[in-house]
Amino acid sequence: MIKRLSLSLIGLFFAVVLSAQTGSVRGNIYEKETGDPVMFATVRLLDTEIGTTTDLDGFFSITNVPVGEYRLVVTYVGFDSIGVDVRISEGNIEYEQLYMVSSGVELTTVNVSARKEQAQTEVQISSVTLTPKQITSLPSTGGEPDIAQYLPVLPGIVSTGDQGGQLYIRGGAPIQNLIRLDGMTIFNPFHSIGFFSVFETETIRSVDVMTGGFNAEYGGRISAVVDIKTREGNKKRHGGQVSVSPFMGKVLLEGPIKKLQDTGGGSISYLITGKHSYINETSPSLYSYAVSAVDSSAASLPFNFTDIYGKVSLLSGNGSKLNLFGFNFNDRVNYSIADLGWQSIGGGANFTLVPPASNFILGGTLAYSDYNISLTEGDNFPRTSKISSYSAQLDFTYFGYNNEVKYGFIFNGLNTDFEFRNFLGVTIEQFDFTTELAAFIKYKQIIGDLIIEPSLRLQSYPSQTQSFLEPRLGAKYKATEKLRFKLAGGLYSQNLLSSVNERDVINLFVGFLSGPEQTIYEPGTQIPTKNKLQQALHGIIGLEYDLTPNLELNAETYYKGFTQLIALNRNRTSVEEPQFVTETGKAYGFDISLRYQKPQLYIWATYSLGYVNRFDGEQTYPTIFDRRHNVNFLATRSFGDKSEWEASLRWNFGSPFPFTQTQGFYGSINFLQDGLDTDPTTTNPPLTILYDEQRNGGRLSPYHRLDISVKRTIEFSKYSSLEIVASATNVYNRSNIFYIDRTTTEKVYQLPVLPSLTARFKF
Repeated sequence: MIKRLSLSLIGLFFAVVLSAQTGSVRGNIYEKETGDPVMFATVRLLDTEIGTTTDLDGFFSITNVPVGEYRLVVTYVGFDSIGVDVRISEGNIEYEQLYMVSSGVELTTVNVSARKEQAQTEVQISSVTLTPKQITSLPSTGGEPDIAQYLPVLPGIVSTGDQGGQLYIRGGAPIQNLIRLDGMTIFNPFHSIGFFSVFETETIRSVDVMTGGFNAEYGGRISAVVDIKTREGNKKRHGGQVSVSPFMGKVLLEGPIKKLQDTGGGSISYLITGKHSYINETSPSLYSYAVSAVDSSAASLPFNFTDIYGKVSLLSGNGSKLNLFGFNFNDRVNYSIADLGWQSIGGGANFTLVPPASNFILGGTLAYSDYNISLTEGDNFPRTSKISSYSAQLDFTYFGYNNEVKYGFIFNGLNTDFEFRNFLGVTIEQFDFTTELAAFIKYKQIIGDLIIEPSLRLQSYPSQTQSFLEPRLGAKYKATEKLRFKLAGGLYSQNLLSSVNERDVINLFVGFLSGPEQTIYEPGTQIPTKNKLQQALHGIIGLEYDLTPNLELNAETYYKGFTQLIALNRNRTSVEEPQFVTETGKAYGFDISLRYQKPQLYIWATYSLGYVNRFDGEQTYPTIFDRRHNVNFLATRSFGDKSEWEASLRWNFGSPFPFTQTQGFYGSINFLQDGLDTDPTTTNPPLTILYDEQRNGGRLSPYHRLDISVKRTIEFSKYSSLEIVASATNVYNRSNIFYIDRTTTEKVYQLPVLPSLTARFKF
């Protein structure tokens, strides 16, 4: 079926190309200083209504242009306008490589211009595009900005803690979120100390966060997508940066192997970055009070990680490019009661081919990754998980006048090796190889003030002998120059499972399994399910309103129906019991955000109202991440003659998380050990908790925290500078509950106030 669909599409598209009686012009726009692409620049043919904008790679394509001579003009706030004469001939495609020079306008103004242009040309419902500038505007723990700290600022995203905390996006669990880096899947992107991810902020070009209703280009997950793209290394000069803080040290190096010339042509550049934490070594002297708060028997904060990422980029003179990349991420946390470590390694390539005589653009990704995690606790039961992933994607993009078609084919292969022994002594294992095949097509059309983006994904799971057609739709209508309405929705499926249980407060061990091959049953019944996959449907409506030139409002209401959820049966008492259990669920709510931005002031405020529940066949209960109300406020102010000072603050309030209350305790006697010789009158059995019948019927205390930072930049030369950042996390030292030890009633808190001083040298 996939083969027939692809042949039909190729035939249709080539018919469109061959029937064209006009010409085309396309090209790439770069910054002259660094060779970086200029994103969302306006490209027009002078004295006509024909034009477009550049994409994330600075690429543009204008098709169906009548034969003749034109002046191609490129404009973008923050850069001097440029122009070039082009001759359009019938059936031909002209290519232009142009370089823009910075006009000295504030970078903030440039970001505002790019975002407004994107809002006019993209659907962008339940979708936010982040830039490194936005991420670094946040007061950061240890003075090191990180996407792990910025994502919870976005509406609809909840983090459960500073230690082992995971991200829950509009009612979806972490396993239901697709995290991509340069087109490849990252299985565990966050370190055990929840402030830091495996991604280095200085390497990021853009982050697309899609909290629901994402199009058919993305699949294999049922809740959300975080798509991270890294930039190429500097194509003009060698440089980098080095930073040190009480938490970690970082280094970044970049530059040209083959320099990009101002006259055009190709280039080869490199980018390599690494970071290593040593908070376990500095904490005994700097944060001894925090050590006792986390683990009273520990000598230091038990967190340690090392991340390395490298990339080589080859750029041709016609816009084609090839990126080769590799990574090695390591993490370890050693509490007195548990020792956990994981490693993730991988690499791959992505490419874009721009044929000289076709309106098609060919892209693709080849990647391999390997993730290993192990956990040792006091019981010495084995808990290990390994997943190896092989993936390949090939896609084609056709640019028309006010429309765009993209279609592609995807292969994913997964090796899973999982072993988990539960508290009852029953071992759960899986050794499996599964594959996923998919084909998608996405169509975008601008009709006056309306943008429509229907898409369709064919998702196939050969190991499950199941295939699904997943229709999706996005649309935006520009009612006025200031007001825009939008909607999105679709069907989604997923085969991958996680060992994490939604009853867990601490999610340190994150293991992975493929979906069950044995029979599973509908919640609370003995009725076999129609399929063995997780499934969901999304529906979102919203609006964007430009209250003033500098103040924007975004409001959305959403619904996610989780029609089938599958979880590991960790309470399995014997090998005869099902290894997997099913649930259904709902997530719905309302998000509103206000963004105010001027050259020296940035304010971001959000409020989220959310309801998340599950049905396990016996009762409907709220999940542990059902945070009913969530408020975030972020403000950044630059000051000084040359804006060399920057002050930031972030305040977060969250209503209480649910938990299952304790009803009592009883002694659990192990008759298997001594058999009939067991004497209940003299045995001193361990205590076992008797939980309340109502699951997650209680609520913890509210969470709130204030973070601040002040940064001073000292310029030494055009390319070298020193940044000194003084920051403090949890400024007023709020005692936020992490969890309560049920048997000792000891309260364990999130991390207390953590001041730091960071120095960052750029060259």
